[in-house]
Amino acid sequence: MVSPKILSQFDILVVGSGAAGLYAALCLPTHLQVGLITKDALKTGSSSWAQGGIAAAIDPSDTPELHFEDTIKAGAGLCEPEAVKFLVENAPAAIKSLLEMGVAFDRQGEKLAMTLEAAHSRPRVLHSADTTGRAIVDTLIEQVLQRPNIQVISPAFALSLWINDSTGHCQGISVLCQGQIRWIKASAVILATGGGGQVFSQTTNPLVSTGDGVALAWRAGAIVRDLEFFQFHPTALTKPGAPRFLISEAVRGEGAHLVDSQGQRFAFNYHSDGELAPRDVVSRAIFSHLQQTVPEPYCVYLDLHPIPTEQIRHRFPNIIQVCQQWGIDAFKEPIPVAPAAHYWMGGIVTDVHSETSIEGLYAIGETASTGVHGANRLASNSLLECLVFAAELSRLEIEPNLTPEASPSAITEQRDWEGEMEWITSVRQNLPQLMWQSAGICRSQAALEAAIVQISAWRCELAAKEVTQYLLNLTPNLTVQLTSANAQQQLRTCAETLNLLDIAYLILKSAAWRTESRGGHYRSDYPQTSPNWQVHTLVQGESWSKSPIIQLAQMSSIT
Repeated sequence: MVSPKILSQFDILVVGSGAAGLYAALCLPTHLQVGLITKDALKTGSSSWAQGGIAAAIDPSDTPELHFEDTIKAGAGLCEPEAVKFLVENAPAAIKSLLEMGVAFDRQGEKLAMTLEAAHSRPRVLHSADTTGRAIVDTLIEQVLQRPNIQVISPAFALSLWINDSTGHCQGISVLCQGQIRWIKASAVILATGGGGQVFSQTTNPLVSTGDGVALAWRAGAIVRDLEFFQFHPTALTKPGAPRFLISEAVRGEGAHLVDSQGQRFAFNYHSDGELAPRDVVSRAIFSHLQQTVPEPYCVYLDLHPIPTEQIRHRFPNIIQVCQQWGIDAFKEPIPVAPAAHYWMGGIVTDVHSETSIEGLYAIGETASTGVHGANRLASNSLLECLVFAAELSRLEIEPNLTPEASPSAITEQRDWEGEMEWITSVRQNLPQLMWQSAGICRSQAALEAAIVQISAWRCELAAKEVTQYLLNLTPNLTVQLTSANAQQQLRTCAETLNLLDIAYLILKSAAWRTESRGGHYRSDYPQTSPNWQVHTLVQGESWSKSPIIQLAQMSSIT
């Protein structure tokens, strides 16, 4: 559903239409005019792909304190306790809200069904078969489309943040939409653009996950944090020609075994918890095991035989269906899997109110660094984070725009950058493989530095292109009508490549800066965790610095 006329001014702009963006739009006060910018059609973000579920301590046998402890432990020393406390204490309210909206979580009789996932001490993961994200997002979209104060602007690509030169406040964004470049003003901008998994060649993320929010905020001067910490999911479907479809953690939680090509359960050789060790441990176990095998196979296998057939049908219908599409009968044969880039723990620094270091700019979901995930996200905390921090935006107080702005001036331009697109497209295709080899599951100084040299060269060359110069020097408040049929796609390709190169640079530099192994960041040349590095990596512009963890003085209030 697309409104035919795009307003030039809103009270609040939400950029991104996953669980975080949709829920934020719904939680904002209804007297405010909200513009919801979505890059492609609704339902194309990572939230729809989330299978496992959403974690919350709502069972009588569970407590927020236990959820807190599990989250802190998984985060490998880098969680912000205040943010984790906020997350786990507000989890029950988030679940209650979803139930009231009509999200159909699985039940066991009258009770909500709970499953156990890796590194959780209790079964606390609610699910809707194996399409929990889709169930939540579908419900949220239905609600959003019924709200008269929310205008969906789709497809629209955010090109830049609009920063007020005199105050430094964020006052809107520029977007590429319907063959036009437009500047849309707002009292507040909320970035909910998801992750950046497309920077890696092997990823479970959808094509739209190109790190746009982090790149836009960083270029605008916002502080970003812990960008070296990328979670590699251990079990993505790995078959030539097939997308890296995620095989949920819940499959192992229900009892599936990881086996190698000889049928041996090898995960216990690497950790006492075997298949249910933290994700980074299981991913490295698979990576190491494959490297030790000659000739090296490209995958290991997930054997579902220990799970009763009817339980598989009930819990994992979508996984079974996708496997069947690629010629795999999961009832009769193990599923070929290997690790893939899955979730970015780092992002734009925010507080528990989702405020960034730029006045008027907010960030939520995977694009934010709230501090709840630390160095390694606890399974099924991501959907929860989206909802809990988006709900806090209901308290957002702004002055509504009562007087309409004068219409911005407009020009028509015939632009075409076809001559530059071959090189840009080539970089866009080659970058993910370079990142997978240099900043994937195992990293080293030599590989990181070599990649930084190459990425830096690409960034310099891209910056010199006419199409990039055009993007980076747009005139604020000037609407441009592009008459060339190719210009919009060319600008989007260039902008995505620019964003991917920027986040690749930030990941590589941050990974080279942190000379230890911790959580999702593993250095083969510094394999140990160092107490000297129990700090955040802060980045602002070209400045890298350390920031301490802020400890809670009193934990007894968590019950």
